[in-house]
Amino acid sequence: WDAAYERELQTFQDIGDAGEIWFGEESMVRIIRWLEKHGVPLDSSVLDIGTGNGVLLVELAKSGYVNLTGIDYSPSAIQLSEKVREKEGMSNIKLKVEDFLAPSAELSGFDICIDKGTFDAISLNPDDAAGKRQQYVRSLCRVLKPQGFFLITSCNWTKEELLNEFREGFEILEELPTPKFCFGGRIGNSVTALVFQRKK
Repeated sequence: WDAAYERELQTFQDIGDAGEIWFGEESMVRIIRWLEKHGVPLDSSVLDIGTGNGVLLVELAKSGYVNLTGIDYSPSAIQLSEKVREKEGMSNIKLKVEDFLAPSAELSGFDICIDKGTFDAISLNPDDAAGKRQQYVRSLCRVLKPQGFFLITSCNWTKEELLNEFREGFEILEELPTPKFCFGGRIGNSVTALVFQRKK
């Protein structure tokens, strides 16, 4: 990931392109629309887990959200998101190099946690993926307030699989609509987007 974000950082410095938006623009619109539809206060504390280039946080800031934090374990990703933040003039977005599987003590008490592809990436780790997924859920329970919301977008997991992964401590609130495709007479989704609530 460091190498990938170092390339994107160089590209941003060369031509001002922030790089890949995971799952495309519509995935960000889907998240912001849900927050607005449910009247989530603009001062709610939001954590973007695996923020990458930080573009989602910039879009949230443009929508009026003011208490935004992005973390990524790749220092190059955080450097890139800092450059994007500066270019957009969004100085109130907090960015930190942080490993979500071993979160620091000050990473706690968030109203909302958002994940676009980070759980997917952790799940693909060849070194004890099942253990890392369990650690992710434990970390999520630690950083998210009771009754806080967790919005996850995944291209690796079905709704049923995610319900199983997050059964400890979370309940499903809603499945967000994602693009459908038809193959061999069956209809499916290339992406799953769910909203969970942390149990009390």
